[in-house]
Amino acid sequence: MKQITANEVEQKLQNGEQLNIIDVRETHEVAMGKIPTAVNIPLGLVEFKMPDLDKKKEYIIVCRSGARSSQATRFLESYGFSVTNMDGGMMAWEGEVE
Repeated sequence: MKQITANEVEQKLQNGEQLNIIDVRETHEVAMGKIPTAVNIPLGLVEFKMPDLDKKKEYIIVCRSGARSSQATRFLESYGFSVTNMDGGMMAWEGEVE
């Protein structure tokens, strides 16, 4: 499973890179703040939202601490998606939130 740090994600966003970030936390968690441009798909809905995802794109998967995003990353990887887990989740995020 590929990993990326929160600092690396923040740096890519600051450099103007267009990232496809999926936040797998529950909606009430995301309401407290999420990475700008991140799309919320709670972990329990990832399987059902797969048809909406593009296998040609790369996705960064985020949660609170990295555990749920690891699950989602492994799951999506098994279906042929190009996914990277953000290590440490939002607990490691020091950047801007919306």
